[in-house]
Amino acid sequence: MNNGLLERPSPLDIPAEDLQRCHNLLGQASWHALAGRRLFVTGGTGFVGKWLLATLLDADEKFGLDCQVTILSRNPSAFQCKWPAIADRVEWVTGDVRDFPINTDRFDVIVHAATDVAAHASPEDVFSTCLDGTRRVLTLARRCGASQLLLVSSGAVYGPLPAGMTHVPENHLGGPDPLLSSSAYSEGKRVSEWLASIAASNNLSVKIARVFALVGPHLPLDKHFAIGNFLRAAMAGDEIVIEGDGTPYRSYLYAADMAAWLWAVLLRGHSGRAYNVGADESLSIAALADRVCLALARPSQVIVQKQAKPGALPPHYVPDISRARHELGVAAPLSLDEAIVRTARWHADCASSGIRRRTAWRL
Repeated sequence: MNNGLLERPSPLDIPAEDLQRCHNLLGQASWHALAGRRLFVTGGTGFVGKWLLATLLDADEKFGLDCQVTILSRNPSAFQCKWPAIADRVEWVTGDVRDFPINTDRFDVIVHAATDVAAHASPEDVFSTCLDGTRRVLTLARRCGASQLLLVSSGAVYGPLPAGMTHVPENHLGGPDPLLSSSAYSEGKRVSEWLASIAASNNLSVKIARVFALVGPHLPLDKHFAIGNFLRAAMAGDEIVIEGDGTPYRSYLYAADMAAWLWAVLLRGHSGRAYNVGADESLSIAALADRVCLALARPSQVIVQKQAKPGALPPHYVPDISRARHELGVAAPLSLDEAIVRTARWHADCASSGIRRRTAWRL
């Protein structure tokens, strides 16, 4: 509990060490490119959006950026009630990303991060949010005179990787199966990228970030994210049950790194170009479960319910991050073990105190 003393308040309760990591990765000079700018953000209350908002507000305060932020939300009052400390630091537009009101305000930068993958929505609704939401955002960009647009897309646009491909580069031309209803999100992101890319012009610079699997504070532990479920079970001392065969390979980028990389894509990326945002240390889902237990010093209680098919090559969902490393100058991601520890510590702190103060919980 740090001798009973509250830590310095930070936006959205993100630990100060994580905010500082983002600033160190991005660099103060890059932040100053947003000085005096007006930003419009969709998806600002989701997992990715919380991190973009928190790091921006912290940079605004630390570096004197004097930028203005407007957030689109279907329910601003709920967010403001939960996070009253930032209520007067941002402006709000109430509405759905597909048909929100567009007024005469001018914005310099638009960050389009809408589409909550944790929401329970029909395939048609998911696809519509991607398609019609991007159309609406591009209409805003034209009317408000924006000069920069960051589209937060997904590694799902690549679809299943060919057998033997372990890390997918941005120039891979694969895709999801268009005959599956489960392809709604990935097909929606593909068409969003197409719409944004054809909108790029001399007046509007468009950058695309393809985000892969993530871990960090604010990641739900009770949704369909494997690492979140594993963390919840391990922290509670419960068994980790893997319903499949545990062979698919994934990688996990820590949220502070994700935020820094997304801002780097916006501020240092090339217009009309896509960048993978993710970690490149891959491991199987079964190995991830064991890794979570080991990192948290918990007994390994992993149950894999299905047997892998003999001779079958495991599927991979892991990015090649060479382009981001070389063109954006981003540093190597935080190690997975440290990412697991930081995420678990944050959730334990939040669960142990209603006033959201850091505790003496130790691994």
